[in-house]
Amino acid sequence: MSASVVQTKDLDLYYGDFQALTKVSVGIAPNKITALIGPSGCGKSTLLRTFNRLNDLIPGVRVEGSVQVSGQEIYAAETNLVELRKRVGLVFQRPNPFPLSVYENMAFAAKVHRTARGAALDETIERCLRDVLLWDELKDSLRQSALALSLAQQQRLCLARLLTVMPDVLLMDEPCSTLDPNATMALEELMTGLKEQYTILIVTHNMQQAARVSQDCGFMLLGELIEFCPTGRMFTDPADERTKDYVTGRFG
Repeated sequence: MSASVVQTKDLDLYYGDFQALTKVSVGIAPNKITALIGPSGCGKSTLLRTFNRLNDLIPGVRVEGSVQVSGQEIYAAETNLVELRKRVGLVFQRPNPFPLSVYENMAFAAKVHRTARGAALDETIERCLRDVLLWDELKDSLRQSALALSLAQQQRLCLARLLTVMPDVLLMDEPCSTLDPNATMALEELMTGLKEQYTILIVTHNMQQAARVSQDCGFMLLGELIEFCPTGRMFTDPADERTKDYVTGRFG
C-alpha cells in the first residue's frame, strides 16, 4: 500500500441512506493497469469516481474514510478539485467529445489549465494524438467537427484530450462498451502502451478483457471489495469462494 499512487482505507460512500461502498481498502500501484470487475450495481463505477470526486456532483452523497492520491487526502477541505481532476482524468463509458472541432477539443483543457499555447499547444496536440494513434488519421482534418468521427475515434480523442494536461492517473469506465471487436482490440493495445507513462484503472464487465489487459484485479460485490490480487491469480486461484463463483460464471 505504501507504494500506491491511489489508496483507500475503510472507504464508505452513501447515496442518502443507501450505502454504496463498504469499508473499501485498496492500493493501486503505479504504471500498471488495474481492473475492477463484478456484477452490475456492485459499486465499481462508484469507486472509480471517488478518485476524482465526481460523485460529489450527486445530491446526498456522503464519504467516510480515507482516499489518497500520491499521498494527499483528496477529501480534505482544502483540496483543489480543478487540480485534482487535472491529475486524475476519467474516460467515460460513452465518448463525450465537445461539439467543437477536433483541434478545439484537444486545445480546451490546455487553455483552461494554461499548460500550453501557440506553437507549444500545437506540439502538445500532435504529441497526444500520436500517443493514441490518431495523428495520421486526423492531421489533415483537425478543423472538422469531433462529432463527425467514428465512435472508436471519438473515444481515442477523449483519451488524447486528457493527456494534454499530463495526468498521473487515467480512470476508464467501461471504455470499450460501445466499440466493435476491432476497435476494442485497438484500445486495449493502446492502454497497454500507455501504462508505461500512466497509472490506469479500468472498470469492465468483460472478464476476458480484464484478464487480457490488467496486471492487478479487484472483484467487487454489493459495495465491498471482496478480493484484490494479481490478475493471473484472480482467474486461476482466487482466495474467496464468491470470487471463484463469479469468474467461473456461476452468477453475474
